[in-house]
Amino acid sequence: MIQEVKKHYGGLFEPALIEEINRVATFMEVPEGKDLMQPGQYIKAMPLLLSGSIKIMRPDTEGDELLLYHLEKGDTCAMSMTCCMGNTKSEIHAVTETPAKLLMIPIGKMEEWSSKYKSWRNFVFSSYHNRMMELLESVDNIAFNNMDERLEKWIEDKIQIINSKHIYTTHKEVAQDLHTSRVVVSRLLKKMENNKKIKLHRSFIEVL
Repeated sequence: MIQEVKKHYGGLFEPALIEEINRVATFMEVPEGKDLMQPGQYIKAMPLLLSGSIKIMRPDTEGDELLLYHLEKGDTCAMSMTCCMGNTKSEIHAVTETPAKLLMIPIGKMEEWSSKYKSWRNFVFSSYHNRMMELLESVDNIAFNNMDERLEKWIEDKIQIINSKHIYTTHKEVAQDLHTSRVVVSRLLKKMENNKKIKLHRSFIEVL
């Protein structure tokens, strides 16, 4: 496992920290669509994402969910950190969007490493900052953009994450991410197809 840690974090963390991560972390390889965190759960470990993509969503009181941001290679979840440090229950839903490889760090190490390793402390602060910027972008997107623009932004983000112009998904799944109805998404996708921006297939959306 140490080769994976060095590959992704060798230029970021001190050698001594790399050794500690290798010693205490649990390696996980999970398929697409795997629930990693549910609302109401206590967090026992913090994830470091080696590969793949994770969706972070916020549920409402009716059980619907809004996509907040994505985690990609090299990222960690600031909300997981907050729950770990405060020993509080999760208020988010995390699910793998693609197959992913993770390192799970025991929560007991977080505070210890923050005082022991400057690189870890900087990593934590940087993660908080990046996730906050992504949350603000999500809020701006919801507050200031109409659903047409939000859908186009969702498609742009998706093709960047999966590195493909073929998005295998359903209209219902898109609607869930955007917190709207399937009917609205179907209508807007058809409009985009008429404008030659995409082509709709039976099981995927092709971006032109």
